[in-house]
Amino acid sequence: MRMISPVINGEECTDAVEDNLLLIDYLRRNRRLTGTKQGCDGGECGACTVLIDGRPRLACITLAAACDGAEIETIEGQKRGGRLSALQRAFHENLGTQCGFCTPGMIMAAEALLRRVPDPDDAQIRAALGGNLCRCTGYVKIIRSVRAAAGGGQ
Repeated sequence: MRMISPVINGEECTDAVEDNLLLIDYLRRNRRLTGTKQGCDGGECGACTVLIDGRPRLACITLAAACDGAEIETIEGQKRGGRLSALQRAFHENLGTQCGFCTPGMIMAAEALLRRVPDPDDAQIRAALGGNLCRCTGYVKIIRSVRAAAGGGQ
């Protein structure tokens, strides 16, 4: 066991964790942040994407102990004042959610992109979401959602 002190969605946390505890299990079980989805368990689907120090990372292959002192953002931290973020709203309004299982990971990967590139083109969006799989769609509505949040419209 070791103590870690990450900042999760703006809240300072201190917890004892096992050395081999995965970040996804820490977030879901210890912190009760269940928006981060457990998909493939092998870093292949992107459903568990969170931001660690502003960069997208896969929580299913990241050890919680490696996040000591890090700033972690999950889908729950994207809303502000009880309201959906622009990106969450755009996914809802442009039907980018489909079944919704991949949506938290897609939104977190897209959030990282929009912070770096405020008005990305379709190729940049596709590249940023390249590690996030959706089994429901051909990604058209997802890309449309990211463009809408960036102000690029439909």
